Amino acid sequence: MNTKHKIIFGNSMSMAEIPVESIHLIITSPPYFNAPFDYKDLFKNYEQYLGVLKKMAKEAYRVLQKGRIFALNIDDMLVNGEKYPITADAIKIFQSVGFRYRDKIVWKKPDGYLRISKRSGVLLQNPYPMYFYPDNLLESIIIFQKGKFNYRSISKEIREKSKIDKKEFQNNNWHKTIWEMTNVLPGSKLEKGVAAFPDELPYRLIKLFSYVGDTVLDPFVGSGTTMKVANHLGRNSIGIEIIRDLESVIRKKVNSDNLEVIERNQGKYRFVTLDYIENKKKVV
Repeated sequence: MNTKHKIIFGNSMSMAEIPVESIHLIITSPPYFNAPFDYKDLFKNYEQYLGVLKKMAKEAYRVLQKGRIFALNIDDMLVNGEKYPITADAIKIFQSVGFRYRDKIVWKKPDGYLRISKRSGVLLQNPYPMYFYPDNLLESIIIFQKGKFNYRSISKEIREKSKIDKKEFQNNNWHKTIWEMTNVLPGSKLEKGVAAFPDELPYRLIKLFSYVGDTVLDPFVGSGTTMKVANHLGRNSIGIEIIRDLESVIRKKVNSDNLEVIERNQGKYRFVTLDYIENKKKVV
């Protein structure tokens, strides 16, 4: 199927290029709040981070069609010894702009992904109560919906083209609230320096929540994984990204002759106001 794809280089707090209710599915993973391993000190404070999420959520609600889904891959973050309840706060934010909280899926990474860290290893040095701090192998995929979906709005032809393989659904345990998926491993060339999720994550979500020919949006598209999988599955896609240097990576992953590039403004930084990022570290 001949699909169309668009990458907008700019800040996802504005989606001015995208018409009202023109998007059929949104999948994204925002930056981890000031994560020491990816975005250390990127945001001035937690309130600014939540403000960015809220502005993005408002725009997402505007561009998403009625009845359609927003899938948010996000999780709580430990920064300088303090745990931030990002998942709970994100749910409240999305509800406040009009979304309905529909479901939460837990993404479990392989058991061998983490060895005992300094944090969890404290108990080995001090095997007594109150020294326990667990290592995290989980992330959340929060499912939001904009109102109710009209199943009769989809033609029989499109329904059949988009039919889900029941064996794949059952054999890979898509029916459970825990999805076991291997994360993008360190050293991956196209995801170097970008906290990307694996192809399997948008693959499942696109199959389960969109139809062939639909348009899928990723407001924090990063290296273009969502767009790549959307193209593979016969969906159109739009990605928004503020790191201009990622265009070549996105082009390689999407691999489509129908890729339109819109450059809204210059910038190599993620999801924050330009007056703040001028003196902050580059995210590469």
